[in-house]
Amino acid sequence: MPPLTAKERAQLPDSAFAYIDSHGKRRLPIHDASHVRNALARFGQVAFEDDDARDRARSRLLRAAQRHGIMPIGFISSQLEPQRKLPRGNVTFLLTDIEGSTQLLARLDDGYAAVLSEVRRRVRSAVRQAGGKQVSATGDEVFAVFDQASAALDGALGIQRAMREDGGPGGNEVRLRIGLHRGRPSLTDTGYVGLSVHAAARICFAAHGGQIVMSAAVRSAIKDSLPAGVDLRDLGKWRFRGLPDPIEMFQVAAPGLEDEFPPLRSAVPAS
Repeated sequence: MPPLTAKERAQLPDSAFAYIDSHGKRRLPIHDASHVRNALARFGQVAFEDDDARDRARSRLLRAAQRHGIMPIGFISSQLEPQRKLPRGNVTFLLTDIEGSTQLLARLDDGYAAVLSEVRRRVRSAVRQAGGKQVSATGDEVFAVFDQASAALDGALGIQRAMREDGGPGGNEVRLRIGLHRGRPSLTDTGYVGLSVHAAARICFAAHGGQIVMSAAVRSAIKDSLPAGVDLRDLGKWRFRGLPDPIEMFQVAAPGLEDEFPPLRSAVPAS
């Protein structure tokens, strides 16, 4: 069932959205198969407040479908539809990862989930404002994509600055590694596939918390359009595990960002 227009929604009775609200919370119990099927069919009509709310709602409905022996093939297929709207061709990947996440979890204990949710919200907001699309959020990592390399840089800068606001998420200092890489991956129903995806992950994990690093492929695409006050520092060529060729790396230097970092981790300088 395709999503309804705002006008069509206004003409529907409230009962059309009785199963779930915009926060992803259940409004009415789903006790039998017919209720599950109705809730699945109406999922696309709900204007969720954010992606986390959508994820909560989707998980809830899929669990209900499993309890009642329903195979929601059409529902699952429709949830893959956003992947088909992701950019194709030459794209720029942005990956983030929390530095010291295990220690942070040990320190915050039950409070970690709320901090992680806030981190994802800040990252997602900065990505969206820069014109990018979030591809996935798994564990401590967020994976986003941009048509333009300059927009990816704007997103990375926005993320690092957002992480400093209000003393950090939940008043905690949380340091993110950010890696940028550009390539031409294949786009399937399950997402992006290709060596450039693996390279982007390796580049992100080589960075330190608070740092933004990028490959020469990204630098070439943005070198003539850097924002005012932003500079790119040559870090030399590095070899990454599983990648056939060394990659020339650059660090983003900008007002409001940390400046000094140790050499890249999980990578070896190319001779």
